[in-house]
Amino acid sequence: MAFAHLHVHTEYSLLDGSNKIKEYVARVKELGMNSAAITDHGVMYGVIDFYRAAREAGIKPILGCEVYVAPDSRFDKELTGGEERYHHLVLLAENNTGYANLMKIVSRGFTEGYYYKPRVDMEVLQEFHEGIIALSACLAGEVPRFILKGMKDEARKAARKYEACFGK
Repeated sequence: MAFAHLHVHTEYSLLDGSNKIKEYVARVKELGMNSAAITDHGVMYGVIDFYRAAREAGIKPILGCEVYVAPDSRFDKELTGGEERYHHLVLLAENNTGYANLMKIVSRGFTEGYYYKPRVDMEVLQEFHEGIIALSACLAGEVPRFILKGMKDEARKAARKYEACFGK
């Protein structure tokens, strides 16, 4: 089948995913799909189990993560901000370099940017962008948030910022 799920949360996305990895892979196979992704919120705890289960089932595993991007610096820690404290961004490893870079991005989110969530910023994304494909994420992504607010010029500017970082 020519369709692949590219934004999928498992039990490792706390309060957002109940998908069990083995059940997910079995269902993908049952539906005749030949590839699928894992993109848990801010973590990569399940990627090894997913990789092994998918390969065993003859499914191409696409490893990723839905990261939290701080609007300015990952080092900023304010008491206000609410939903604007971070934006979602789906990152997929295109190759081994991308996988290594994705691990570095996620690790930096925990070691340098943790504030309610493991956040990264454009500096980290630009440093480790090689081999990574970026998707605009869900309605909590920067581009979708601007669109929902009717701020189309800002949405285009944000999309171009990510395009400049990750490429077309």
